[in-house]
Amino acid sequence: MKIYSISNDHLSISVQDEGAELCSFKDKTNGREYLWQANPEIWASHAPNLFPVIGVLKDGKYFYEGRAYEMPKHGFVRYNKNISLKEKTGSKLSFELKYSEESLKIYPFKFNFEISFELKENSLKISHKVTNLDDKTMYFSLGGHPAFNAPLNEGESYEDYYLEFDQKMDLRTYVLSDAGLVSEQTEGILDNEDKIRLHNQLFEKDALIFKNIPSKKVFLKSKKTGPVLKFEYQDFKNLGLWAKPGAPYVCIEPWLGIADVEGTDQNLKTKEGIIELESGEDFEAAYTISIL
Repeated sequence: MKIYSISNDHLSISVQDEGAELCSFKDKTNGREYLWQANPEIWASHAPNLFPVIGVLKDGKYFYEGRAYEMPKHGFVRYNKNISLKEKTGSKLSFELKYSEESLKIYPFKFNFEISFELKENSLKISHKVTNLDDKTMYFSLGGHPAFNAPLNEGESYEDYYLEFDQKMDLRTYVLSDAGLVSEQTEGILDNEDKIRLHNQLFEKDALIFKNIPSKKVFLKSKKTGPVLKFEYQDFKNLGLWAKPGAPYVCIEPWLGIADVEGTDQNLKTKEGIIELESGEDFEAAYTISIL
């Protein structure tokens, strides 16, 4: 596995070619690592890229034009070893994955997937570009899954940390079934509030899933040491929050799409949250992480 790194006066980042996965996000001034370091005994990832599905499919498969296709959880960019470096400058890394005979066996569309990581002062912009190279409409979902260390400092605990949105909201999470499918059952998380406190029971029922979330900006903060990160996701409709229960990190996940719902007919064309991209067209979406 190759790892590519860039830095500026504020930040240094590293991205591994397998999955084009961000694997380090550090404050250049003090060496503080913000990104979860993929402890295999807890969760062996840093920040997977989700394409062309998010979460699980019912029975691990979907149907397109009457034919069944199998697809792993979160799609096939994650762990993919066929991604290539497209560009490396002092402030930007770009990677791409193009369709292949192998990909067509599980995803019957000709595509190009590009992801770039660009530093600007104290911020990292992660941009996605999907191009439909086929002569038919393409269907996909897209998302991020970065995990951030919490706590960051000695003398702090997980419970000292919280997520604060840029506005007060009523938020309900959609409960996941034992199979990881999105049920119709919801549970209240915020009632005209803007803060979600981290604690070891928060993700006992798996991820928190917020559809069509009004806020497009959330801050990770510590009660003891103050603001940590700002996360902006204007291009994304849904937001997931997750961690292994009791683990010292939190994932902030911007999504265009969602895991299969329990009542799905498994038809890719009508999958909830699916993006339709016409032949020859491009689709772009980005999110930004800033240190505070």
